[in-house]
Amino acid sequence: MNETQVMEARSLWAEAWHRLRRNRVAMVCLAIIVVYLVIGLMDFIPVRQTLGSGDSATHRWGTLVDWIFLKVVGATDKAESYSPPLRGRHVMGTDILGVDVLYKAVKGVRTAMILGGLTAAIYIPLGLLFGIIAGYFGKFIDDAIVYIYSTLACIPGILLLIALMSVMGKGLVQLCIAMGVTSWVGLCRLMRGETLKLRESDYVLAARALGAGWPRIIFRHILPNLFHIVIITFTLGFSGIILSEAVLSYIGIGVEATTISWGTMISEARMELSRDPSVWWHLTAAAGALFVLVLAFNVFGDALRDALDPKLRTE
Repeated sequence: MNETQVMEARSLWAEAWHRLRRNRVAMVCLAIIVVYLVIGLMDFIPVRQTLGSGDSATHRWGTLVDWIFLKVVGATDKAESYSPPLRGRHVMGTDILGVDVLYKAVKGVRTAMILGGLTAAIYIPLGLLFGIIAGYFGKFIDDAIVYIYSTLACIPGILLLIALMSVMGKGLVQLCIAMGVTSWVGLCRLMRGETLKLRESDYVLAARALGAGWPRIIFRHILPNLFHIVIITFTLGFSGIILSEAVLSYIGIGVEATTISWGTMISEARMELSRDPSVWWHLTAAAGALFVLVLAFNVFGDALRDALDPKLRTE
């Protein structure tokens, strides 16, 4: 079997992974994403912390990230308010309450992962469901779904998010729900277009001629051919979700102020830049952590799209 035959025999996913491994920039971005994911998972692991010593020692439950920073950096000290970076034990300085800025930036990873994961768990099923139904059944069902998502697409996304958050109130879960119900339109449009093409393919027509019902055709022949589009959409859309949280938190309608996120950090830091001397490290830490993750997702998403889409392959 020659090299051409070997390439043709590979599955779509195996060939995509082969192409990704040869893209060094994409693999670096994947490593960065994995590091962020590990940090986010560490912030879910409960650990019992001990504050103080002797008879005055107190115990409380935190996460593994809290425990690591407590051991390495120590407890929060209000006397260290606005400590500059690289001064003592605070690598990236402290905020007005003496909280380590690096600690807040790391804690923001968990919020970003919850936001991206929970939002995707809402908009991906919605986009898949309505897109496949509209594309496969057509007629008045297609017309109704197209009318719904066309109407939503005419409303500026940020205004729709503001309206929903005003009704539901501030909070991480509320923000995920609001972004989930407003983010399915683009995926639905893609799923509808692909389903329209797949339902006329030879293997679908053959399955229908052999008496296969619509549930079997959808789950066995159409849905598996849409997974790569879902993965690409999720990868490229994750960064947009995180950026939206930062914008909404900046204008005061995102997550609650007690929830540590990069958006709330940027919102808190906007007044600190006007101080004399300027407190720039709070904003820099949040924007830097946000920029690195968004850039990694965008670059990796582009590489993944090139690897999975035969029309975009350069090799």
